[in-house]
Amino acid sequence: MPRSESLRPDQAAPAYLTPRELAEHWRVSVRSLERWRAEGYGPRWVWIGGSVRYAAEDVRAWEQARRGDR
Repeated sequence: MPRSESLRPDQAAPAYLTPRELAEHWRVSVRSLERWRAEGYGPRWVWIGGSVRYAAEDVRAWEQARRGDR
């Protein structure tokens, strides 16, 4: 999924994102997401069909919780 199309509020996002899609969206490595999961950091995630997935609504909520007020 191209970064410009992922998680835009004006566009329907997929219900679940793969680690690769989320890594592209945030411009971090998939390995960073793996480390964050091991450390209990980052948005909630689920196992679906033997693979990690992130619910788009959980990603948005996690981003909102970390927004700074300026």
